[in-house]
Amino acid sequence: MKLGSHRLSALRKGALRHWMAAVGCLLFAVAVAVQAVQPDADGQQQPKQSVEAHWVAGWAAAPVDFRELSANPLLTAAAPRPGGDAFRGQTLRQQFEPALSGERVRIRFSNRFGKTPLHVAEASVGHGTGGGAVSPATLRKLRFGGRAGTVVAPGAEAWSDGADLKVEAGQAVAVSAFFDRAVPFATVHLRSPDTSWVAGGNAVATPRLQDAAPLPLNHIVTGLDVMTNQPVRTVVAFGDSITAGGGEAGDGSYPELLATRLRNSPSAAQAVSVLNMGIGGNRLLVDGIGPNGLSRFARDALGQSGVTHVMILLGTNDIGRSVFVLPGRPTPEHEVPTAERITDGLQQLIKQARAKGVKVLIGTVPPFRNTPYWTEATEAMRGEVNRWIRSRQDVDGMIDFDAVLRNPADPTTLNPAYDNGDHLHPNKAGHAAMAAAVDLRELQE
Repeated sequence: MKLGSHRLSALRKGALRHWMAAVGCLLFAVAVAVQAVQPDADGQQQPKQSVEAHWVAGWAAAPVDFRELSANPLLTAAAPRPGGDAFRGQTLRQQFEPALSGERVRIRFSNRFGKTPLHVAEASVGHGTGGGAVSPATLRKLRFGGRAGTVVAPGAEAWSDGADLKVEAGQAVAVSAFFDRAVPFATVHLRSPDTSWVAGGNAVATPRLQDAAPLPLNHIVTGLDVMTNQPVRTVVAFGDSITAGGGEAGDGSYPELLATRLRNSPSAAQAVSVLNMGIGGNRLLVDGIGPNGLSRFARDALGQSGVTHVMILLGTNDIGRSVFVLPGRPTPEHEVPTAERITDGLQQLIKQARAKGVKVLIGTVPPFRNTPYWTEATEAMRGEVNRWIRSRQDVDGMIDFDAVLRNPADPTTLNPAYDNGDHLHPNKAGHAAMAAAVDLRELQE
């Protein structure tokens, strides 16, 4: 939910005056109208005055095209499994941990990269207990417009109806879906490996899958919303592998550590949901692994339910990839990265966010010397991009990741204490330093 700080202050003062005037009217005083932001039929977010509970994103993952991954020789995890590259009469179960607590949830099923309709025959949600198992007492069948299943058109996404399930921030949730006809692998995400399984038959109501096979990728399920009647700050961390975290798992990633820091902050005035929408290898200007940042920002960042803030950290792969030219395949002129093109792209993201009333925090590009990305030219480009970022007056905050992560003895390299060993990606201590560099006040306004 988006609620300006001045308006929030006024509401609180108004509620207090009513309380002081008549304690017996407290229930009426707190039933104030708040501004919720919900997607309309076209997927655009529109303000709506309401005293009703509203949906807020509690977990989400940035999807990519399976065909793109399977064609990349460097991504062996995307290779088709022994049973083929489609689900046929099988149940898919995926586990994840929402960042927000609530009493009611809904699940997003995505066919964004599919070329054929996605038939979901049945689906369920419950508390995950590990290893693909679900607590029997918490299993809830999902409905879609009151029906047991749904068909998601190619390129589209569909939300389930709300289901009464109490969830806590950090508690495992498992979603199961049965496909009664062939569903080719299409829309996947790289977050949290080893948390997806497939089993034969319809097992959506089965607490423990029989003869389940683990999957190297997560499929189709890309979001969980929580219904709440409380004000929530919903923060999207948008970026590449430095945002996604090691192995794309999110374990120890800076967004995850920031979420923990926010929850433990004594000054936290309201709940905060932090969503990690990083994709390893992602670029701002040109498609790489996943759609380019310019094209996916509206959906992956601004399209999350109740988004209030976005933290942008992109540019590393644009700058670094400029040194790679395949023999006989010169880079088209319009794809050649320059500092000006990168900053123009970042400016477009800022404008898109501000047009939606979403606050923007932008991060500087960390150092990467001693990697294949580094040349004197790419270092000069990185320096120019970072000077532009530090000079912004049209954003709500600047996070100087470069200053936090660089080696004091050589600012073109990562601090050895924060280097995971490849001189490009931070280790867990580095991600903790990144999370600590975020001014929490900028996420609570």
